[in-house]
Amino acid sequence: MNKNNDIKLLRINYLRGPNIWTYRPVLEVWLDLGELEDLPSNLLPGFNDRLTALLPALVEHHCGVGERGGFILRLQEGTWAGHILEHIVIELLNLAGMPTGFGQTRSTSQRGIYRMVFRARDEQVARVALQQGHALIMSVINDTPFDVTAAVDAIRGQIDDCYLGPSTAAIVGAATDRGIPHIRLNDGNLVQLGYGAAQRRIWTAETDLTSAIAEGISRDKDLTKSLLKSCGVPVPEGQIVASADAAWAAAEDIGLPVVIKPTDGNHGRGVSLDLSARADVEAAFKLAEQHGSEVLVERHVRGDEHRILVVGGKVVAAARGESAWVTGDGKSTVLALVDAQLNTDPRRGTTEDFPLNLIQVNEDEVVQLDLQRQGLSPDAVPAAGRTVLIQRNGNVAIDCTDEVHPEVAYLVGLAARVVGLDIAGVDVVTQDISKPVLAQRGAVVEVNAGPGLLMHLKPAEGLPRPVGKAIVDHLFDEHATGRIPIIGVAGSQGTSNIARLSAWLLHLSGRHVGLACREGLFLGSRRVESGDRANWAAGQRLLMNREVNAVVLENSAASILNDGLAYDRCTVGVVTDLLGWEAPVDATLAEHDIHEAGQLVKVLRTQVDVVLSNGVAVLNAADERLVEMADLCDGDVILYELDHNAPAMVAHRDKGGRTVSVDGHHVLLTHNGHAPVRCADLNGSAARRMVAGLAEPHVPGTSVKSLLAAVAVAWAVGISPELIAAGLETYDPTPKSVR
Repeated sequence: MNKNNDIKLLRINYLRGPNIWTYRPVLEVWLDLGELEDLPSNLLPGFNDRLTALLPALVEHHCGVGERGGFILRLQEGTWAGHILEHIVIELLNLAGMPTGFGQTRSTSQRGIYRMVFRARDEQVARVALQQGHALIMSVINDTPFDVTAAVDAIRGQIDDCYLGPSTAAIVGAATDRGIPHIRLNDGNLVQLGYGAAQRRIWTAETDLTSAIAEGISRDKDLTKSLLKSCGVPVPEGQIVASADAAWAAAEDIGLPVVIKPTDGNHGRGVSLDLSARADVEAAFKLAEQHGSEVLVERHVRGDEHRILVVGGKVVAAARGESAWVTGDGKSTVLALVDAQLNTDPRRGTTEDFPLNLIQVNEDEVVQLDLQRQGLSPDAVPAAGRTVLIQRNGNVAIDCTDEVHPEVAYLVGLAARVVGLDIAGVDVVTQDISKPVLAQRGAVVEVNAGPGLLMHLKPAEGLPRPVGKAIVDHLFDEHATGRIPIIGVAGSQGTSNIARLSAWLLHLSGRHVGLACREGLFLGSRRVESGDRANWAAGQRLLMNREVNAVVLENSAASILNDGLAYDRCTVGVVTDLLGWEAPVDATLAEHDIHEAGQLVKVLRTQVDVVLSNGVAVLNAADERLVEMADLCDGDVILYELDHNAPAMVAHRDKGGRTVSVDGHHVLLTHNGHAPVRCADLNGSAARRMVAGLAEPHVPGTSVKSLLAAVAVAWAVGISPELIAAGLETYDPTPKSVR
């Protein structure tokens, strides 16, 4: 085959919210197979063997067959390059540590043109995976070398650059398990849990409840100690010093051995332990001076270091550190012994995926000082059988949660409260954490804000602890979901009017409403931005607004195809019609290969698919295809139509459903088994003006249907018929802009 023949990537689109493919974000790629359209896998000599040699785990892909080896069977029978690329990308993501199971490839109306999608937690990671997958499949087709390891490393590097850190990911995962949505607010670890006024924010293991004053106190180790001491928490005696001579004088005054550390350092940088000789104290002072603004000399507390995680005043996890030693053989240097006896431990590594860090002797000044105190250097050769201390307390990564004595739990909870932290990592040095601290002359040596969670999520020894869940449970009450009422309005006819009138009725019910529609962005009854705001970006902005406790969003078919929905689930989902595909009404739909009303069903059903189980779908009963969407809804369904006695309306009521219709000149709310309620008189002068304001040119009857849809929305969220009637009489269809 001509090696210049390539699979062309025509268009790459990141769908950030629920879409026609799935509830989750995906990368959608439009492919042109070119001459490969005539060459499925069984017609490419040697292709299958070369591919499976590079990616042997493809045998685990079930594909449409539904069992192990399913995709291999498809390869043998003959499948097309777009489908193969989908599985290659998924497998590369799996190898890079971001397991991905979802993917689909579908043909379009143009021969050789396909749409391929795969699950994409992060857009940039997905793009790199696509790039590497594309290069791999072309190498296999053309029988040229390909470095799978380098491809996986490239994807993994992008994951490290872009994805949430393990602590944040654990909290977000726990929130997801509880049905609490999230929005990532920056490229780092600032995340919003929940929507609008119901949201909380986290930044790694800090929350919007974490006091800035408390965080400042925790950074000042001397101030922290004085506050803890005043409340009866045992702390080591200490003094702040300004010189190496003063450090030795303080050490003699406190009593040897001592610890020297910066007052405002972190992550153990510049901390030297168990110092008794003047030379060691002076060298440790110089090291600590490099890592903080002041230097603290403290009594050395004998025992192991323990990191105890306190959330909301309660102990939720604890980990212990241990010393790292090597044994000399009379031949190898300290460096070689560390590499052979310690760094070969598979639990050690340079990334956060490893519970223990690699010990890099030449880069760790504390390790070098400890070696000097033993009369050694990194290049020294210890005698055979001599044990050499390399690292005191090393990584604190041995789970000991179940060993924590109740008195210890009380003291660390008190320490966190004294400093003022809702989440704290309290460092306790004691010989046995299962016994009271005071009896062992143990002490609380630090209280840290924003503690790392990895040691509890992936301990080097012992059980992982559900610390993410503990933090989410701290932020949200037992039954809270972080959700506010969200109303999504999808279709093409009258959708802006429905969205605006629904927002008005919600506003009258006492809610602070955010609205994004084709007429602008609204807060309350005021338009704060003009222009078309019926899109994902505007919706996200409203969901991030802490003042908003209800949101109404207009969603066109084009916005769903381009971006997906702005929210994961909604309280009410409205679908008005299956129109708008006719050129030149919306050229965007043609670009997405939508050429008839039937194709819009899959697009607009997205709005119904995301209705919560305690929510409501509002559907136009005049179109039987919309009525059929009722079966897709997890929640309740309200049908609306001008004709109260239309067959679909009657059938729905017979099954116990609710309908909104017109009876004479009244809006009628009907629920089988209940007396119908007339909630508005359309003959009133105010109602006639309002209906006239809802009218759309060239679309007869849309104004009253829009009114009925909005009434159904209000009924769905529990607004009383009396308030609905008052809202219809007072609604002004002319937007008021903020000047």
